[in-house]
Amino acid sequence: MPPRPSEPPQAVPPLVTALNGVIRSAWEGLPQLEPLPVNTGLDRIEGVLDGEGLLISNELLRCRGVRKIHLELARLGRGLQILHCVWFPDPRFDLPIFGADIVAGPGGVSAAIVDLSPVTDALPASIDSALAALPRPPFRQSRDLPGWGTIFSPHVCFIRPDGPDEEDLFQQHVSNVLAVLHQAVCEACCEPVDAASTISRYESQLNYCLQQKRNDKTRRVLEKAFDADWADRYIESLLFDNPPRPE
Repeated sequence: MPPRPSEPPQAVPPLVTALNGVIRSAWEGLPQLEPLPVNTGLDRIEGVLDGEGLLISNELLRCRGVRKIHLELARLGRGLQILHCVWFPDPRFDLPIFGADIVAGPGGVSAAIVDLSPVTDALPASIDSALAALPRPPFRQSRDLPGWGTIFSPHVCFIRPDGPDEEDLFQQHVSNVLAVLHQAVCEACCEPVDAASTISRYESQLNYCLQQKRNDKTRRVLEKAFDADWADRYIESLLFDNPPRPE
């Protein structure tokens, strides 16, 4: 009997591939960009969830004005694929938090979100006006924010793309948002560590991380694939680690 042919490799959803490229292009040219080490065993993670293989890869960078850029790609079997990216600013700089997530499966993209989240009561005026000036695609399926979604800005875009045309529109929107942030990072000024504004931004970023940790869906998936202690370590040390206190 001839050997059974192996299954063809899983195709990465087009939007995941496209946004991976958009994000990498956006961090090119950032001031003093350099890689950050990933904790041992967390750069590439393999597990099993509901009988299917789970693969997670993580990449970290930093630059002047941004203490951590985190890009995570996850794949579950031949179905679910996830892209997660967050840029955490250095609290000494008046910069927002960039966040983008994509959840895609065989039926298409079920969730896509992007935002520049404020780390004070409001976004810096220049960033707010730049975002307001961006063309807002007429997406047909908006999604409701979670209960802890008060951390997001009024410009947050949370949708279920309705077909390839809307996936392309979302990709372009993310590219536009990142262009706004890239310019802001390049132009941002560093403030003293003991300035009231720095302390306020640190406390707001701490609250952002605490609110993100309330996402029980992420924790449940990680606990099921690994265990509770591992899930806590992954969330606390990598996904949404508390910002170091300015000093």
